Amino acid sequence: MDLPGCWEFPGGKVEGGESPEKCLLREIGEELSIEIRICGSLTPVLHHYPNKVIQLIPFLATWQGGSLKLMEHAQSQWLDKEDLLSLNWAPADLPIVQELQAKWEDLQGLT
Repeated sequence: MDLPGCWEFPGGKVEGGESPEKCLLREIGEELSIEIRICGSLTPVLHHYPNKVIQLIPFLATWQGGSLKLMEHAQSQWLDKEDLLSLNWAPADLPIVQELQAKWEDLQGLT
């Protein structure tokens, strides 16, 4: 783990020939053992860490099936809008958290 102690949204690297949406479906299955349905998207984030540059392509999704089982993570949390900034977010994930807070009410109807 590059950022121990920091919270990140689940996901991973897009493989060759794979769309970002297919990547997320695969990664959520691998990391959390659940099935999701993508129902929207947020603004992509390009973040420069000292040793690498990453692009996050955030999606909004609903839980469709399976039992949550953490395969690669130590913890998971479901948070309300007012609690989002209570965690120590990885710097690249912070703009996504801020966008979620700003658009919270508008996003509630997407599920």
